[in-house]
Amino acid sequence: MTRLESWGRLPRTSDSEAFSLHWQSDFLNLVRRKGTTLLPYGLGRSYGDSCLSDHGTLLLTRGLDRFISFDVENGIIRCEAGVSLAEILKLVVPKGWFLPVTPGTKFVTVGGAVANDVHGKNHHVDGTFGHAVCSLELIRSDGSRRECSRIQNHDVFYATIGGLGLTGLITWVEFKLKKIYSTKIDQEVIKFGGLSDFFALSRESEHNFDYTVSWIDCLASRENLGRGLFFRGNHAKTPTLDLQAGMNAETRTKVRVPFDLPSLAMHPLAVKAFNLAYYHKQLAKNHVSQVPYDPFFYPLDAIHDWNRIYGKRGFFQYQCVVPFTSGTDAIRDILSEISKAKLGSFLAVLKTFGDKPSLGMMSFSRPGVTLALDFANTGDEVLKLFDRLDGITTAAAGSVYIAKDARMSASSFRHYYPRWHEFAHFVDPRFSSSFWQRVTKL
Repeated sequence: MTRLESWGRLPRTSDSEAFSLHWQSDFLNLVRRKGTTLLPYGLGRSYGDSCLSDHGTLLLTRGLDRFISFDVENGIIRCEAGVSLAEILKLVVPKGWFLPVTPGTKFVTVGGAVANDVHGKNHHVDGTFGHAVCSLELIRSDGSRRECSRIQNHDVFYATIGGLGLTGLITWVEFKLKKIYSTKIDQEVIKFGGLSDFFALSRESEHNFDYTVSWIDCLASRENLGRGLFFRGNHAKTPTLDLQAGMNAETRTKVRVPFDLPSLAMHPLAVKAFNLAYYHKQLAKNHVSQVPYDPFFYPLDAIHDWNRIYGKRGFFQYQCVVPFTSGTDAIRDILSEISKAKLGSFLAVLKTFGDKPSLGMMSFSRPGVTLALDFANTGDEVLKLFDRLDGITTAAAGSVYIAKDARMSASSFRHYYPRWHEFAHFVDPRFSSSFWQRVTKL
């Protein structure tokens, strides 16, 4: 028995059995002789319990790490589900291709990217990862195999994208890459003073910039509420003479958090001081530069085990999305609650989603504005804050991201994901997770 954690290290689940998969036959042998529930587990970057299973069997998929095919001319790649986004970048960037959509870490498996239908800085242009998926293979616990696409087994395809790993074991995924000519990003960073400025910058940027995102000072209040730094960029159009050399130059010196930091590190005064310094580090209102893609997309990947900054009690992330019709007021109300509670951290991200509908029944992304914040685990204090934030999100007809959740109530889940009952018909009878058990129990 072993205990595998989520990235937030919450909730603390009972020990699960872990079974490493290296070949598809390993899974078929397992389902013939095991009676516990099953759940795929990749690199464990889901923040809550959607990647955990109390007393179940976790299927460790990193052994399914083979590349099957790569059409270099057309940018179509097929690989097993345990391949990481970092490994894909290492292969495709020197050939002039990039990930179609990427979350804020490259230490995610392809299976995890599909199961959580991840989004990135380019949602307003390209949608979610699911939009780039051409086809995938799914093995069910009864041993049946299904190749799924928009045409073939399309209902299972739409259930599996964003399906939290519950529809069966994804063995391989084929998806379309994005053409690039350089390893550099033309970046502009703009200091803004509040939410109205953020929304104006988002509207101004969405037609000319593929990538947009903002860091905000979540502890600012009154006239400074919602202030932050707006990042926007495009892949550089000037070709890198040697993409492999450019890829090698992306290598950064990495540091590691060697132990769990004491709670003092996340004291409100320390967080407030950091946010103040980070906001004012850029003296000019606008700063234009050309930067390597790695720090632009993956700033936190340079710090291994950064989740230990929050101490041994772990941390929560609260990520919500609210529609544009209520977005300004709802985000202002949420930020006001966080500022009053003085519980936010230095990681607070604000971004708009585009109008491209997500493919998955259980996908999170939808048109509107999304806010993601980390919170140290302070027990009842922070959980009561989340209840208040849920009330604002629900009243605004919004939703909370399952991949980041560790405490959503069953009633909230059913409100946020009204197609859950339809999705339940596609869940493999042997597959379950701590999250699924928590939100579907009677």
